[in-house]
Amino acid sequence: MKKKYRYAKIRDIIQKEVIETQEELAAALADEGVSVTQATISRDIKELMLIKIPTEDGRYRYAVSPEQPALFAKDRFISLFQGTITSIQYSGNLVVIQTLPGSAQAVAYALDNTDIQEIVGTIAGDDTILLVVAEGKDPKKVKDRLYSFLREA
Repeated sequence: MKKKYRYAKIRDIIQKEVIETQEELAAALADEGVSVTQATISRDIKELMLIKIPTEDGRYRYAVSPEQPALFAKDRFISLFQGTITSIQYSGNLVVIQTLPGSAQAVAYALDNTDIQEIVGTIAGDDTILLVVAEGKDPKKVKDRLYSFLREA
């Protein structure tokens, strides 16, 4: 189960339903076909920066923080890409991205949190990212899309 998919489901659930506990969230995810442990739910809540807000009857429910910055908005993503990427190549269903030293993990995190559905996941070292393209998807198109971010003004 991809983290991006699970995060999208969690956001959708807490916007549509009153979820007061981690157990309720896990049950709602299970109803959607997503099986998770309590530890995963706890980590997801922290990473998504969810907050608890009061309900009309005085109880508390999970919600997305209104002050939560948009994670890697397009302009921020493009700025990161343009400032750190040195080359992009592909082979088979893999895309290899070279960055400035020390930048690969930040770029990989940004890629993992984009809406590029063809990306299965990334592995980052110090200056190299291995990006896995979903089966049946064209890695050249992914590479070309990534290059397009480098050319945007």
